[in-house]
Amino acid sequence: MRPRRYQALLRGPSTSPLERMRNIQVIDAAVNAVYDVFAATDEEFALIFAKGEDIAFIDEVLNRGPRAALDEALERIWKRRIPKAEVVGIHGLLFYDLAQKKPFYPTRRDEEAVNPDGSRLR
Repeated sequence: MRPRRYQALLRGPSTSPLERMRNIQVIDAAVNAVYDVFAATDEEFALIFAKGEDIAFIDEVLNRGPRAALDEALERIWKRRIPKAEVVGIHGLLFYDLAQKKPFYPTRRDEEAVNPDGSRLR
């Protein structure tokens, strides 16, 4: 059985605001990166990911602003880490300091990732 505090985060679509969380995995270039997963509300998710996209690069996110709202949203999100064993689905990937990955996600959609030669990855 899952710990009670995570049950609301894992159920999927619902009418309760606590149950409509979207999971974001953070991919960081740091040597000691652990690729944590965090829960975000629909509103927070929309601040990070453009409509229809599930890949984001932090520099692009910050450039499209609004900076104060993003800072506040990220501060809340960082408090909602979910242990990987408890995660049910990943709704978005947020890359930090990995600009070299941008060419592989030209549409910023994971399922449309491409190889270095531009051919479809999947």
